[in-house]
Amino acid sequence: MPYTLRASALRNWLRQLSFRDMFALGVPALLIIAAGFWFAARYIKPAPPDQAIISCGASGSAYESFCARYKPLFEQYGITLETRDSAGSIENLKRISDPEQTLDFAFIQGGSAPDHPPGLLSLGAAYYEPVWVFYRGRPGLERLDQLKGMRIGIGAEGSGTRHLALQMLAAHGMDTDRRRLLPLGGTDGVAALLHRRIDALIVVGAVHSASVWSLLYADGVSLMSLAQAPAYSRRFPHLSLLTLPRGAIDFVRDIPPRDVSLVATQAYVAAREDTHPALIDLMLGAMKPAHAEATVFQRPGEFPKADAGDFELHPRAKRFYEAGPPFLQRYLPFSIANLLDRMLVLLVPLLALALPLFKILPQLYVWRVRSKLYRWYGELKDIERQALMDDPPRSRAEWLDDLERVEMAVSRITVPLAHSDYYYQLRAHIHMVRRRLQGEAAAAPDAGEAATAAPDASRATAKPGGTD
Repeated sequence: MPYTLRASALRNWLRQLSFRDMFALGVPALLIIAAGFWFAARYIKPAPPDQAIISCGASGSAYESFCARYKPLFEQYGITLETRDSAGSIENLKRISDPEQTLDFAFIQGGSAPDHPPGLLSLGAAYYEPVWVFYRGRPGLERLDQLKGMRIGIGAEGSGTRHLALQMLAAHGMDTDRRRLLPLGGTDGVAALLHRRIDALIVVGAVHSASVWSLLYADGVSLMSLAQAPAYSRRFPHLSLLTLPRGAIDFVRDIPPRDVSLVATQAYVAAREDTHPALIDLMLGAMKPAHAEATVFQRPGEFPKADAGDFELHPRAKRFYEAGPPFLQRYLPFSIANLLDRMLVLLVPLLALALPLFKILPQLYVWRVRSKLYRWYGELKDIERQALMDDPPRSRAEWLDDLERVEMAVSRITVPLAHSDYYYQLRAHIHMVRRRLQGEAAAAPDAGEAATAAPDASRATAKPGGTD
């Protein structure tokens, strides 16, 4: 389209607008929308912190190993993951339940929190934690009560191992002799067993943890195959059956030399209810690659999974396991996706206020333009009604002056080109009323002249009186 035609079209379009009316309607609408955005902005989530804190486990534990895997996955998004050592699951639970502690996440062993502590949510199960019962001597023991009278390392104070070991030993009536149930676990427990300071060691941990791995290869140390494993899984709902197949650890050395029946709980990552949603998404994203590998006990991709354990499943974790990462994080950098996610709350005023206003504003604009014309119809009708009364309160000339005043006022009204038909209709109606009033005014003198002329005509045509 040539420039002159485009300019002409633009001028014609501008003529169709009444900027005064648009301003009168647009400013209140913008104020309403701005108020809606201000109100919604109060609910925008704050930006995520640049640091997250997780309580892990003892040195050499699987908890420590997985925390080390999480760190670089956080750092690639500009978030520092601070890891804190602990005795284990029970200490982790105490830490994350304490509002005085600055903490976002913690590893919790299944069965450690039967009371469902408030304010904590689960991000899902991370992996199996088998119960390993190692003892000195030749293979052959298959029940825990066969360890009676032995010195048993049941895990350090505050560890999930100690909590679960005491549960299982209590089922055999073996939890009372605390002189022989020693608070040893982790690398200290392994060293004590290898140096014959204890006779047996109960370990709860992943197959690749340093403690388990070193004892599986240790000479003179045997792994108990639990003949009563099915009974444990029935007695303790957080335990499940596992089998370590013969040779699964080492084909060449045939470790283990036979199938081993085990029971296992699961390790969970727990988060505080008030942990920033962006950190929740990052942790879920870190758990996925860290725990998806196949092991002798799990298939590829089996973990992490939507198992809440002793807690309720976090809503964002539920969505993650059902639909994957948030939509924006699949295609955008984390910082941009998080910003847009926080801004979604601003869609509320946009959808609830802006869209309805934009829909109704054109109608209000038309109503405002036409109302400037329609208001004069009331005065026009009043002039016509009173001027045509049988006994009008004012002279016809005065009514015509009022009509002239109305017409002058209407002529000064600015009307967009698109609504000119209403303008000219009003002008035509004013002209029609004027003609009617002027016609009535002309008819009144003509009637008076006819009335006076009639007697003269009768006298002129009468015969003169007289006699013959």
